[in-house]
Amino acid sequence: MVPERETATRERAASGATASRSRTRLDQPRAPRRRIVPEWDPEAFGRLSERIARFIGTGRFLVWMTVVIIVWVLWNVSAPSDLRFDQYPFIFLTLALSLQASYAAPLILLAQNRQADRDRVNLEQDRKQNERSIADTEYLTREIAALRIGLGEVATRDWIRSELQDVLRDLEERQNGHHPDRGVFPADRPPRRDVHDR
Repeated sequence: MVPERETATRERAASGATASRSRTRLDQPRAPRRRIVPEWDPEAFGRLSERIARFIGTGRFLVWMTVVIIVWVLWNVSAPSDLRFDQYPFIFLTLALSLQASYAAPLILLAQNRQADRDRVNLEQDRKQNERSIADTEYLTREIAALRIGLGEVATRDWIRSELQDVLRDLEERQNGHHPDRGVFPADRPPRRDVHDR
């Protein structure tokens, strides 16, 4: 009876394994599907278009294009007639230049769009940095104002020195007995002129 249980368990395990193979598992990514349209990396295509647009915008490209056109025209004008591939109206040259222009314009636009996206990101970062700088400046301004207010309430060295001189003078006068009507406490003293009032 025990061997029957083992074979039944094995059969169930085998059938469960095949069933789990046929079903997709949620803990694993799906296998990529085959597509009819080929896939390409848009960033790689964008980088290639920027490189082409940069090259088209250089003087080197203009010089090479001018040299090719001059050689093309000279060859088709002065070469023997059986070696000429584009006769006088130069239709093939016109077709080649218009094809080059039709590809150059979208590539330049794509490069400009990518540059505009980068500029937008940079402007957003600059704006956030400016906001942080303004917030820091406002915080420091408030702190400096609080320090000025706090310094206005702090006893300065000159004020303490003048107060100590007044107390010493009062003590000397009490010892000499000249002014017995003046009290020890500031409320008992008559008003005096400040050092800065002089």
